[in-house]
Amino acid sequence: MAILIDPPAWPAHGTLWSHLVSDTSYDELHAFAARLNIPRRGFDLDHYDVPASLHERAVQLGALPVSGRDIVHRLQGAGLRVRQVDRQAVVPVRRRQYLVSEWALLSEQLEVASNTEWHGVGALLLDRWNEPHRKYHNERHLEDVLLALNQLSTRGENISEVTLLAAWYHDAVYAGNASDELDSAHLATEQLSSFGLGSALVSQVSEFIAATAPTHAVQDPGDPLAHLLDADLSIFAAHPSRYEEYALSVREEYSHVAPKDFAMGRSRILEGYLARPAIYRTEPAQHMWEERARQNLTREIEQLRRDALAGG
Repeated sequence: MAILIDPPAWPAHGTLWSHLVSDTSYDELHAFAARLNIPRRGFDLDHYDVPASLHERAVQLGALPVSGRDIVHRLQGAGLRVRQVDRQAVVPVRRRQYLVSEWALLSEQLEVASNTEWHGVGALLLDRWNEPHRKYHNERHLEDVLLALNQLSTRGENISEVTLLAAWYHDAVYAGNASDELDSAHLATEQLSSFGLGSALVSQVSEFIAATAPTHAVQDPGDPLAHLLDADLSIFAAHPSRYEEYALSVREEYSHVAPKDFAMGRSRILEGYLARPAIYRTEPAQHMWEERARQNLTREIEQLRRDALAGG
């Protein structure tokens, strides 16, 4: 019944990494990782990846140092080990567990009176995020945005309940129309008003959602809206393989558009982001994501230009 950590021995991203696990429950593991200020994005189905710089701190907080072999045996004994062959099937399960728990946590933070009704609205929201026509703007995108907000919070940013609610609703309506953001904002206003959250809060949530439209102007880094806008664009800084999946899924959502027209239109949008002094508004986002985002966008624009020429 413990939190366990093995020696930092796995190289990646210029450092060595340890595995942090619980032999009791994932909830215990998540709580300990939060105390260690490890972002939820570091959770890999049954363990957290912890950089060598935090190994000693983890031990000070109560993690028991063990060998890598002991980590595996203790996870297996507790029934918490995810085998390599099962990982692909477990990923969407963990995603849904995370989203359901985050929605429930919001009800506690907002002191919502009717948990049953709140959970019902959350279930309906997830149904929307999983509509069959969505290829990118689905619950994986919602998870990415929430994980990015969590990552910003571990870097000292104060993420408000307004921002979290706006994240949940920002693509709740997605039909590929220019009115999607406004329609999502109207849905949020309609549903959240029934919980007695206060007109000022609901109005601010609606404003945040409307501001996620691609044409929205760059905000002051001190504006709380900057957190949502940065998190919504965090996909730009994904690992190249994940970015490629993202670009392909966006293309699927616009499969009705001719290849040359899509290539030209998409290029203009991405070039607009590169033309900004900075893609991201907040300092932590710029530090974490700016460089790789620019690399990914540049690479996609080059491919789109080749596609446009081929389509000509």
